[in-house]
Amino acid sequence: MANIRDLKKDINYVLGDIIEAVYVVDAANNKQDSKEGAKIIDSAITTFDELIVKVNQRKVENRKTHLKSVRGELEKKSKALVDQLNKLS
Repeated sequence: MANIRDLKKDINYVLGDIIEAVYVVDAANNKQDSKEGAKIIDSAITTFDELIVKVNQRKVENRKTHLKSVRGELEKKSKALVDQLNKLS
């Protein structure tokens, strides 16, 4: 199913971009390995793990609705991480 593959790619790219942005902001502010940045990175990794597990669940009542809710959760959690990132800079 292309939809599942695309969702997995979106999860990977979005959260990967957030992690990369943390490193860029830390480097720009001369704060290598800041505690705040590490918290954002840890949250992104945890979110990635949680969402991939949800995508791989096969025993759900309505698969299409389930995947749509996972996509919505990705948007919600990534927005929260970006807000944290914006406070970091």
